[in-house]
Amino acid sequence: MSATQKTRPTLQHIADRIGITKMTVSRYLRDPHSVAASTREKIAKEIEATGYIQNRAPAMLSKASSKAIGILLPSLSNQVFARFAQGIEEVASSHGYQTLIAHFGYSDLEEESKIASLLSYQVDGLILTETSHTNRTLQMIGTANIPVVEAMELPHTPIDMAVGLNHQAAAYDVVTQMLNSGKKQIAYFGARLDSRTKLRMQGYTQAVEAQGHKPIYILTEAHSSFSIGANLLEQALNQHSDLDGAFCTNDDIAVGIMLAAQQQGISIPHQLAVVGNNALDIGTVMSPSLTSIDSPRFEIGQKSAELIISALAGVPSEQKVYDLGYSISAGGSL
Repeated sequence: MSATQKTRPTLQHIADRIGITKMTVSRYLRDPHSVAASTREKIAKEIEATGYIQNRAPAMLSKASSKAIGILLPSLSNQVFARFAQGIEEVASSHGYQTLIAHFGYSDLEEESKIASLLSYQVDGLILTETSHTNRTLQMIGTANIPVVEAMELPHTPIDMAVGLNHQAAAYDVVTQMLNSGKKQIAYFGARLDSRTKLRMQGYTQAVEAQGHKPIYILTEAHSSFSIGANLLEQALNQHSDLDGAFCTNDDIAVGIMLAAQQQGISIPHQLAVVGNNALDIGTVMSPSLTSIDSPRFEIGQKSAELIISALAGVPSEQKVYDLGYSISAGGSL
């Protein structure tokens, strides 16, 4: 971020550029249809061009620090993000910062809306959990000129800073282990089809093709669940009766597959090896225990908050991307 804080566009700034009154712009923000269509179009274009951010804070406090960090989570039902948020909270609270959490359901447009809302409350920094953003989102973030961390992944060109792990390398590593154990017909089971699911799919594809096998994709855009895992296994077995491996984008699907396989008398891992992602607690009580890629989500949250707070203290990190690595749990399903 630049050392000099930029001045955010104001209602008067928007009004002056169009040649209308500040009151007209304010009325548009409250109810767009309360102004003429031609004026409405001009205001909308100017807001888009300048990255205007509505300010809900009292005017007398608009230049003060909110002592709050905004966090964007793609899912509230996925416990993966609980540990991540806890890591942020631990660091933020110890430095006197509050956290404001918004949910965007893996939607770029919803993320845009929620970021606009958080910025309107004058958050001091943002921690994002996706690396794909709309142009409007990037414009608003540039206008806000606050520290931003993109967490969970390692983008080549982060907005500001990034903390995460290499999902593609992790997938390649564990799928290669599956192949080296003698498995030949390994399928990739994916849901949501978000960016991390796609990165893992790329690592899987590289691993199976490197050993001369054809990739098998069993995918759904539905959100993950145990029942989805069971349904996907049935679909896979109908298409590939010789399936002997299942690499799953997360543990929910992996556990669903294990339970469904065992109900059908399929021995794990002898007939079907199963590997998940995220190393959730439920995998440890499965029989056999689930082998899974373990991502340091709590530590990613901690580091993300530390980077934001250091930047706010005037000591920005020279290093912009932090790879916190991964491990593979010693389960019995591989």
